[in-house]
Amino acid sequence: MLEVILLIVSILLIAIVLLQSGKASSAGSVITGGNDALFQNMKERGLELVISRVTLVLGILFFIISLILFLK
Repeated sequence: MLEVILLIVSILLIAIVLLQSGKASSAGSVITGGNDALFQNMKERGLELVISRVTLVLGILFFIISLILFLK
């Protein structure tokens, strides 16, 4: 039963990570020397915040279920 739940959580985690907007795209400006976004305060709002929190919850669930299955 836990294996099926782990499979579902894994698929959902992959899908939700692919839906996230690229936060690393602004990290490329550090290498090229552009620091225009260095001190820019950007907060997640709306759908980005929901996707971020769902990713966190799914990641924690994945870790806990994997640990339980390992210790079995």
